Amino acid sequence: MTGTFAGALAARRIDPTGLVGHARGEIELEDNVLVIKRIHVEYSGVAVPEDKRDAADRALTTHQQACPVSRSIEAAIEVTTAWARPADS
Repeated sequence: MTGTFAGALAARRIDPTGLVGHARGEIELEDNVLVIKRIHVEYSGVAVPEDKRDAADRALTTHQQACPVSRSIEAAIEVTTAWARPADS
């Protein structure tokens, strides 16, 4: 997903250098089997110029639909994303 998001940023002329994705999975016991139910990915490491913030937010909102991994698991696992942007970006 991080690579797809980086590509979405680059397509909007936002330099994705330094982009990092941190994923956290939530696992539940189902019929005595551990099952991944939710994955949350938080991106950080990219300073976005003020005039590109709307474009970056659109990239965050739409990149999952272009991501092969997200599309492959979306029926079974809820995937959410967020962006921990620096306050001065």
